[in-house]
Amino acid sequence: MHRRQGGVCMEKHEKELMQPSAHSILIEGRRKMRITGVVDVESFQEDEMTVLTQAGTLTIWGEGLKLGKLNPEDGQVLLEGNIASIEYEQPEPERRAFFFKRK
Repeated sequence: MHRRQGGVCMEKHEKELMQPSAHSILIEGRRKMRITGVVDVESFQEDEMTVLTQAGTLTIWGEGLKLGKLNPEDGQVLLEGNIASIEYEQPEPERRAFFFKRK
């Protein structure tokens, strides 16, 4: 079963996240940010952007954010605006099933 998120199959995202590749963030004066290793842009607004990278989900907050460049072929995004903060989403721990023996 394929789960869909942001118009792209999650199965594709999961496979791409498992592939070793470079992911980096370069911030220039809190006005420009270059992100590599981007798999998908999940949402974009003037004050918040969420991208799925090969290192996990990344959210950027700021003011007047604009996509300067989006290149899905090489996984790069250039963001411009007043960058206030960034945060990676913590992956949820795997849940283990516990089986109890009935007497």
